[in-house]
Amino acid sequence: MSKKSHDQSRHIGARGRARRRALEILFEAEQRHTTPLAALQRRRDHTDQTINPYTTTIIDGVITHQEQIDELLAQYAHGWTLERMLGMDKSILRLGAWELLFYDGMPDGAAVNEAVNMAREYSNDDSPSYVNGVLGRLQELKPTLIL
Repeated sequence: MSKKSHDQSRHIGARGRARRRALEILFEAEQRHTTPLAALQRRRDHTDQTINPYTTTIIDGVITHQEQIDELLAQYAHGWTLERMLGMDKSILRLGAWELLFYDGMPDGAAVNEAVNMAREYSNDDSPSYVNGVLGRLQELKPTLIL
């Protein structure tokens, strides 16, 4: 493996770990009925986990755009209110919607794929197709959405 491809795979690995840590924090906030910022601070205060800067970027982005994200999720979740969604699915969708709609550092298809992969890893058997459907619809509509 060349040094460049090794560095790229390590970077992708670090970014994936940062994304999963952000998901854990978003889910923890959802479960504890607290804010993602409070959950992030709790991690910093009570664990020895290193918080990757991309984890913080995701958390800040989801917080900043959560109202818009939640409106879009409610509109395109096809019969599912946010209250009825599994907490893990809601957290994955919020993270995926932020990466898809508000973060320019990732191709749209990759944002959807990463969210689907997290649903496959962390949620139930129906979640990957559900997450793919909701975020796929947002990806299709992205050029027409006013953000």
